Amino acid sequence: MTSHRYDGLVALIHERQPACGSTTVVAVDGPSGSGKTSLVGELADAAGASVLHLEDLYPGWHGLAATPPMVHGVLESVAVGDVGTAARWDWVEDRPGAPLHVPPVPLLILDGVGSGSGAIRPFLSLLIWVEAPTAVRKQRALARDGGVYAPFWDTWAAQEAAHFSAEETRRHADVIVHTDA
Repeated sequence: MTSHRYDGLVALIHERQPACGSTTVVAVDGPSGSGKTSLVGELADAAGASVLHLEDLYPGWHGLAATPPMVHGVLESVAVGDVGTAARWDWVEDRPGAPLHVPPVPLLILDGVGSGSGAIRPFLSLLIWVEAPTAVRKQRALARDGGVYAPFWDTWAAQEAAHFSAEETRRHADVIVHTDA
């Protein structure tokens, strides 16, 4: 993928007003393996954005529900011009790790499942939903994370399904991106 592919999204982002103090926040949400992180990498390069990867915050394989309130707290600080702080998750030690600091910036992209949740939406200028068929997503996720993710696929997928059903994230999306191939 080349960044010109995202010219339309970049233009849309730049049309949006900041909803988090002086920071324009874009959430890229969707189920695991849908292609969020690839899209975010290209989009951030094309738009000159900073990125907050929610995988740095999820408190373990059972922690999806705890993440949106953490991100809300980070964005509350950013909205008033302060540096937002949350504990980075140490996946090796399976416990909270060093603090993660998020300063106010002109453009911040949130990358991850739950980034478009109701707790975070008041800070969002744009919500992008990324989707792909389950078989494609699973193959991508397991190829990316190998044996580390395999034992937790069903656990995480169940959390995602419950979360997306309760939050109706796709319905709230401003843009839907299909990454079928």
